[in-house]
Parts: sequence; structure tokens; C-alpha cells
Amino acid sequence: MSRPSLYRSTLPNGLRLVVQPLAGAPSVGVAVHYDVGFRSEPPGRTGFAHLFEHVMFQGSEHVGPADHFRLVQASGGTANGSTHQDHTDYYQVVPVQALERVLFLEADRMRALGITEETLRTQTAVVKEEIRQTVTDRPYGGFPWTVLPAVLYRTHPNAHNGYGAFEDLEAATVEECQAFFDTYYAPGNAVLTICGDVEPDRAADLVARHFGPVPARPVPPRTALSEPVPDSPRHATHHDPHAALAATAIGHRMPDAETRLPGYLAHMVLAELLTGRDTSRLKRRLVHGDTAAPTADVSASCGLFGPLRARNPETFLLVATHPRTTDTERLLAEVDAELAGLASAGPREDELARSRALITSATWRGFDNLVARTRALGTCELLYGTPDLVDDLGDRLAAVRAEDVAAAAAALRPHERAVLSLIPGGGDPR
Repeated sequence: MSRPSLYRSTLPNGLRLVVQPLAGAPSVGVAVHYDVGFRSEPPGRTGFAHLFEHVMFQGSEHVGPADHFRLVQASGGTANGSTHQDHTDYYQVVPVQALERVLFLEADRMRALGITEETLRTQTAVVKEEIRQTVTDRPYGGFPWTVLPAVLYRTHPNAHNGYGAFEDLEAATVEECQAFFDTYYAPGNAVLTICGDVEPDRAADLVARHFGPVPARPVPPRTALSEPVPDSPRHATHHDPHAALAATAIGHRMPDAETRLPGYLAHMVLAELLTGRDTSRLKRRLVHGDTAAPTADVSASCGLFGPLRARNPETFLLVATHPRTTDTERLLAEVDAELAGLASAGPREDELARSRALITSATWRGFDNLVARTRALGTCELLYGTPDLVDDLGDRLAAVRAEDVAAAAAALRPHERAVLSLIPGGGDPR
């Protein structure tokens, strides 16, 4: 299968450019990824990266508050942003004719963001309401990604809640916002991705026209993330007054996607094999089987926000919802038994083939979406320096072997995991 071409360059101010032309595409995707996320936040300023994502849409030197969305929508396009552990990205899809307009908008806020006291207070209120709606006032809100990291990890960058504490958000000042912008929103700390029916040379000329004048600024050092793997199991409880069923989240450390990519991909196939369909191993055992730990549902996944979206350390997740009467230790024993069987005998050839086929087809379908493709190219460039992984990923997943999956299952050791028990209705754990 032929691969789309990929063009990479770096402007004198340090901005990295990735262009992937897709002949015949009716629209063009544009994304700017900044190397700053939850794990960049210092103590006392939790939630700052996400707050700043909102602030970035509130105007710049030549663009009024809320005009970014208005101008993109007037061009027939859409725009949004998101905050992750290690990056914040801003992305839009517009007709090809509107490419230069979007580049102007992105360059203007990279060069001269407008930050006012009114903007800061308004967006702080917006973020607080978002936290209420999606986390504190919603059943299973933020479970497990806002709470499990504090169990599995020990350092502040890895362990704190990315949404942040209200008192930290309320204490933010305009001066701190400006310093945050000056530090992390420098062109040398960013990747610009363009994907669609564009000529690379024309795209590069437009980028040079609009982003070239953005002054270079020092690039901050990356936050130190390394910490030892747990040497004994870690347990905690989380009370959710809105939840109807109990839940258990199990977190393990994953291989480093940058230095141990084959092992990381084996964990992705393992997750599909365990829970990816109704007949998968843990679904059969815990949901449909005659088990000592009856379960309503179980899922496995790589990464707090999905695979290949963060640097090391990253988390392999198993999440089960179950009746309150299900004993946590029995549930863990059932999971351990399934993993031990896979580690010793490996998967059957037919189930491995089925799991590889499902995950590779889902990967290729996912990257047919222009927004997903554009964002993935920028993420892989920023985090790993390998945007070509987007078009290699399906084939690499299809090449995962039975022994690779067995090794991934063996790596999920009971003494190295974190277990978080969600207690519904504010009651006592069983």
C-alpha cells in the first residue's frame, strides 16, 4: 500500500513544519502542537495548562476575543483545542482556500497573544464549570484518569490531577499567564502540521510569510518525568456519590514508546485481545462467564488518553465496573489468572490474527479522518520525532507476534501495579 509523502522543515525561529499532501482531499487540516501539558505544571499551579488552552482562543494583536472561532466558521471550517499530559494542540479543518486565513490566525496568537484580567477571570470560571460538569457532578467523572495517576506515580508531574484544584486556578494572575506564554508558546517549542490537498512548497511559503516574523525565544527544558516502577502494589479508594455501580481501575507502567516501541505496540494488541470485543478473553471470563467476580463491563487501553499520546512514563489501564458485592481481591485474581495464561502459553493463532486485524483496520480507518491524521502527525513529531509512524502504525501492529503479546502480559506484574477502587454512593468499600 502506497504511503502519502511527508515533508519536514524547520524555520529559523525553531518552528518545526510537517506537511502531508493528500491529492483530492476537499479540506485541509492545520494543527499547532505546543510542548506543554499537565506534566509541565509546577506545584501550586495545577490546571494551568488546560486553563491556558481556553485563554489562547480569547484574542491576539489583530484578532478579537472569540473571533478565531468566528473567522474559521465563516470559512466553512471547525476549530478546537485539547490539553494532554505533555502537549497542548490547536487544530482546525477548513476548505483549502482558507488555509492562509488559518495560518494568519495561528501565527498572530503565537506572536502576540492578548491576555487581560477580564479574559483570565472569565476563562477561569468557564474551566471550573467544565470540571463540575465533566468530573465532580457526573457519575464516574474523570475516572480513572484524574485519580489513578496519584496512586501509580509519586512525583508531582506524573501524579497530580491535570484538571487542577480550584484554588490553584483562582490564584492565577495575568503576569503568570504572560510568563507561561513566553516560556512555552515559543515557536521553537511548537510543531505546525498541514495535511490536505496542498503543494508542500506553497504551504512552506505561506508558513514562512506568517510564522517567520514570530521572534525566536529560548526553549524551556523538558520536565523531568522519570521515576522508578513500583516495587509493591499500591491501593487507594475513590468515593463517587453519583455512581450506581462500583468500579476498579488497575494501572501498570508501559514500555517507553520512544525507545521500546515494539513492546508498546504489543501492549496495544494485548488490550484488544483482552477486551476489544464481546468474545475477548476478559469479557468472556468476567462479564459472560461463571466467575467468582461478576462484572458488568471491563475494558483495557493504552495511555490515559489513548495510545501514543504521551511520553514515558505512560499507563496501561484495565477498568471494570461491577456490583458492589464483587470482591476486589477476587477480581484481581481473575485478571491475574488470565494474564498468567497468556504469559505462559501466548494467544492462540486465530485470536491473535483476529485481534491484529481488528486493531490494524481500526487504526487505518481512524487516520482516514483528516482531523485525526493531522493531529497524530503533529503529536508523533512533537513527542517522538517520528511523524511517519502514523502511516507505519497499521503494518507494525499487524507484525506483532504471539511471543510479543505473551511478553506484554508477563510484564503486567501484580507487585508493580496500582489498584483504585471506586466506591459508589459514598459508602464503605467491601
